[in-house]
Formats: sequence, structure tokens, C-alpha cells
Amino acid sequence: MKAAMWALLVLSVGALLFLLIRQPGTRRVLSAIGVHVVVAAFLLYGAHLLSGYTQIVLPINPWTVGLVAVLGMPGLLLLGALKLTLI
Repeated sequence: MKAAMWALLVLSVGALLFLLIRQPGTRRVLSAIGVHVVVAAFLLYGAHLLSGYTQIVLPINPWTVGLVAVLGMPGLLLLGALKLTLI
């Protein structure tokens, strides 16, 4: 029963992705999201390189990358400010 549920889940996710990719503007949106995630990871890596000078260590995990991908540079500054004030 458990295997059948997993098979149904994989099949439905595959069908949803197939239908999503067939839409005309989806590739542009997915590539824009990918570019934002990559830029966010590089920004966090740059902040990590500067942590020796600033003593602010921000972890590079999906939550911080997602926040910086959505908010950009203000999100990175927000994380730094939260790290200074709360921890």
C-alpha cells in the first residue's frame, strides 16, 4: 500500500511538471528563479568570506538562500542585522 501511494505521488508530480513545462512562459519564470537563487548563493558566499572581518557568520542553507533570493541585498542586510541583534 505504501509503495502504491509513493508511485501515485511520483506519477502525479511528474504529470504536473510535464504540464507546467509545456506552458509558454514557464521556462522564462523558472530560469529567472534559478538565476535569483544562484545570485543569492554567491551573495551569501561573499558575506561568508567577509566574516573574518565582520565577525558575522551567516549560514548557507535553503532558508537563507531563499530569503536572499526573494529579498535581494536588503534580505542579506536583514539577516546580518538579525544576527547582530538576536544572537
